[in-house]
Amino acid sequence: MHKKLVILLIFFSLVSHGDPLSSGWELWYPYQYRNAQQELVGLDFDVFNAVIQQAKLDVNYTEELPWKRHISYIKSGEVDLAMGASMTDERRKFAYFSLPYRSETVNLFVRKGMAKKMPLHSLRDLIDSSYLIGVEGGYYYGKQYQELINHRAFQSHISEVLDLEQNVTLLLKGHIDGFFVDPATLNAFVKKYNMQDEFELHSLPIYSAKIHIMLSKKSPFPGVIGQLNQAILTLQENGELETIIQHWTDLQN
Repeated sequence: MHKKLVILLIFFSLVSHGDPLSSGWELWYPYQYRNAQQELVGLDFDVFNAVIQQAKLDVNYTEELPWKRHISYIKSGEVDLAMGASMTDERRKFAYFSLPYRSETVNLFVRKGMAKKMPLHSLRDLIDSSYLIGVEGGYYYGKQYQELINHRAFQSHISEVLDLEQNVTLLLKGHIDGFFVDPATLNAFVKKYNMQDEFELHSLPIYSAKIHIMLSKKSPFPGVIGQLNQAILTLQENGELETIIQHWTDLQN
């Protein structure tokens, strides 16, 4: 028993003091972005950095990665970590997930004045409609969406693009009828580009879920997930996690 404990301690020492882990990131206001000083900031970065510091881990950040490519790098083991990740059955095949550190909600947003003119009560209603909805590649929009997207009749109402900016452009040009997005992300985008009064929330429910840190199962340090979980628990207990989340919530109001 003592021998096993020594081996375990040596392993965690190697994780803490060996080669740094790698983490990708994407441009995702207000969670992950570069500020005017070109510093990596945002709610996810603040939480992630606090967790990494608490866990005594070293992490190097890649250049900005589109989310779909980031997921493929986690799957291949080219990148160890991803923040801001929803847990799905498919992703659990190639990644470990930390305890959740925040929640996420995704809604349908349309041009101002159009919500009541689009009688949608469930995602399935899109099939018999004339509407085209924008989504971002690689993003998770809930179990119902995952089931429906396998059917051609639903696929024909979905337009997949790289990011929110493309969806906004398509909506303003009349090429799509709305897009799925986290309200906090759209709020930050609207403030950044001074686009108040352009969009409104549609009542169609999409999904809400917990958000995690994701670790590639091909990472050479699988024990890191335990260190991340313990760090998250500590930050929850001492109130630092809530302080970070509240700080970013206040900035958006």
